[in-house]
Amino acid sequence: MKFQIGFDGMKDTELTPLKIQHTDADTPFLLSKHLQSIFSKLPTYQPIVVICVGTDRSTGDSLGPLVGSHLNRTTNLRNLHLFGTLDEPVHAMNLSETVDKIQRQFDNPFIVAVDACLGQVSSVGCIQVADGPLKPGAGVNKDLPPVGNIHVTGIVNVGGFMEYFVLQNTRLSLVMNMANVIGDALHSALRRTQAYAPSAKTALQID
Repeated sequence: MKFQIGFDGMKDTELTPLKIQHTDADTPFLLSKHLQSIFSKLPTYQPIVVICVGTDRSTGDSLGPLVGSHLNRTTNLRNLHLFGTLDEPVHAMNLSETVDKIQRQFDNPFIVAVDACLGQVSSVGCIQVADGPLKPGAGVNKDLPPVGNIHVTGIVNVGGFMEYFVLQNTRLSLVMNMANVIGDALHSALRRTQAYAPSAKTALQID
């Protein structure tokens, strides 16, 4: 499935990637600002869908559902289109079905995909935002459909060897802290985008 970036008049513009350690003092502000700069370029009529990929059955892979539950619980975004929480996770068994549902339900949605990933030792704890679709399951040899116009990933542990075991033995504290940072940044970016939108009737509605 092909996803277009969907920027109004900027469809061929590539997003400058961001990679930042979640514990840095400036991370919440910089991450939110970066996401807001992306959302502010979208037409106000284009729906924004956040799909949080992962499972609550693996500590390392629970980052996505934790972000989804954080958004679902702590935000007052009345029109937030959210898929993937701890109660209703989006994982390998239902990802294709969920992507098809989103494409049927929304007209040209701008999809933000959130997921955990593995990386180098020096990158553990980093949050990344990049252009293009997420390729979930690539690190554990799963053939899953790509999803997202942009993707937000959290590097939760070291990759390259026994990935399933590594994900199962990732510290919950790290994953939860990263999920809170990502969830807060997404909420702030969406709220600020709404505040500066030219028309409240056509923009994402927020209480």
